[in-house]
Amino acid sequence: MSEALQILQKYWKHDSFRSLQNEIIDSVLSGQDTFALMPTGGGKSVCFQIPAMMNEGICLVISPLVALMKDQVANLQKRNIKAIALTGGIRSDEMIDLLDNCQFGNYKFLYLSPERLQSDWILERIKNLPINLITIDEAHCVSQWGHDFRPAYLKISNLKTYFPKVPFLALTATATPKVKIDIINELGLHEPQIFEKSFARKNIAYMVFEVEDKLFRIEQILRKNLQSSIIYVRNRKSCLETSSQLNSLGFKSTYYHGGLSSKEKDKNMQSWMQDQVQVIVATNAFGMGIDKADVKTVIHIQLPENLENYYQEAGRSGRNGEKAFAVLLTSPSDIRQVESQFINILPDKKFLNEIFVKLCNFFQIAYGEGIDEKFSFNLNQFCLKYKFPVLRTYNAMQFLDRQGVITLSQEFSEKISLQFIIPSKEVMRYMSLNPNDEEIVLAILRTYPGIYDMETAFNQPFIAKKSNHTENQVQAVLQKLKEKDIIEYHAKNNDASLIFNEIREDERTISRVSKYLENQNQLKKEKLKSVLHYIGEQNVCKSKLILNYFGEKTNDDCGICSYCIAKKSAKTDIDKLSKKIIALLKTEELNSREIENRTKNTSNEVIFAIQQLLETESIIVNSNNKYTLKR
Repeated sequence: MSEALQILQKYWKHDSFRSLQNEIIDSVLSGQDTFALMPTGGGKSVCFQIPAMMNEGICLVISPLVALMKDQVANLQKRNIKAIALTGGIRSDEMIDLLDNCQFGNYKFLYLSPERLQSDWILERIKNLPINLITIDEAHCVSQWGHDFRPAYLKISNLKTYFPKVPFLALTATATPKVKIDIINELGLHEPQIFEKSFARKNIAYMVFEVEDKLFRIEQILRKNLQSSIIYVRNRKSCLETSSQLNSLGFKSTYYHGGLSSKEKDKNMQSWMQDQVQVIVATNAFGMGIDKADVKTVIHIQLPENLENYYQEAGRSGRNGEKAFAVLLTSPSDIRQVESQFINILPDKKFLNEIFVKLCNFFQIAYGEGIDEKFSFNLNQFCLKYKFPVLRTYNAMQFLDRQGVITLSQEFSEKISLQFIIPSKEVMRYMSLNPNDEEIVLAILRTYPGIYDMETAFNQPFIAKKSNHTENQVQAVLQKLKEKDIIEYHAKNNDASLIFNEIREDERTISRVSKYLENQNQLKKEKLKSVLHYIGEQNVCKSKLILNYFGEKTNDDCGICSYCIAKKSAKTDIDKLSKKIIALLKTEELNSREIENRTKNTSNEVIFAIQQLLETESIIVNSNNKYTLKR
């Protein structure tokens, strides 16, 4: 038995490697630079964790996903493997201690973001570590043509200078051929071994249905397939509403989104993982590190922004190899909605510059100052003060974060959550007895219609504005309602944190990074077009469309997607209709209109069946344009 397999069995409790894992591990152990394209669920982490365990020293893992870093470190620590992540919010003195541990404490894994490598002192410390492997996770982020480009990835290749004999392992789950070439070139991989796992998931039926009532179709799907399911939605409001609707229909459902506390996330996820509930309704915050083998259905009820994300999310079904369903429900209004969600809120250079200047003014940062200053930040308050649209502002700030101009923690959940715990008629009675509070209470009830049913995230600045009161007045009413046991009220201290990584130079700062903005905006539009093509194309196998998008050509239809099923069904129906027509023509000659009336089929169906019968010479048309059997 190989040493690699022994480690897999000892720490991961698996008896064998999945496809390509062993080959990738051998490549890394031989000191080769390696590129691995392994679609979601392929087990990428084992490909660097096992060779790192087999060699002396520490594996450096570069990843942009804080949640995934924390998840992997926690999983390694559970296995008694020493691992550390340098995530945001760690003070410099703590970071020095952690790096000391890496150098002298026999640690095996150091996780950090690419932006950390831009700090000279951190880079100096890393140079002195006994690095045995450099792993670049989510490697598509190095490509401007990737769906998640981060300029900080472009500087990773500098590590080749300091570690010329240490192999690089570039990992990604989603890369088109163009992105793959970019990854190899931008990371400076030297004659890399290339491993690509097929994107084909032969057990997943990709289904696209245009429906008027999505909830009714979801109910049909879940009653037919009683096993574990995920429903993906675009925002927290849809998350709560859909879960509540499913519970009212008798399904056991929970929900997961970025605004929940760690405790709530873990509780809800575990209830789904342990099959206490059938369905988890989630935003795209859910999924990293999740490996539940028996997920039968993944349903998207709103359009994804790109096929890379859709493929990853849909691929969380059927990991046990049994037949599973990836269902995308659409309605005619979705296209307008998705354009307003993803395209109309893209920031341009002028808006980006305005956001940056106002941010600096908001925190009273003078020109030429501000580097490394850290602030608590509330997105809603900022947008309210300057009358900025929230989503477009969020996109602008996310872009500045990706360019390394600022570092923004992703905790945009509200400071306050509350729920009314007395009947609505009692709330009305309270308002009649306390007319001074009425405007504020009514504003809350009109803004949050589900606030009687569940604890709801609460935007205090917005309610203050809507009710024409100050935030202090709103706060006073909330306190009074809590004291009278009218509401359950929790204050949370989880504003976002914002760090300025550069000195303030206004136009000069934005001009330097805006060269990427237009390209990224155009790329997002093109990727959305690919999604619309996927749902709109009626004459091609859905699995084939996905494979073609990722550069994988195939001539074979999958046989189980919505297109293939419809094609089989259509053939069966036409065959039945053809037999009906032949039976009718045995007794008399008929024209197409008469056949249509007798069979009760549509004109298109009748014409199609007649054409097939004419081609096979089963029937002929006579001089008075009536059809008869060929003698």
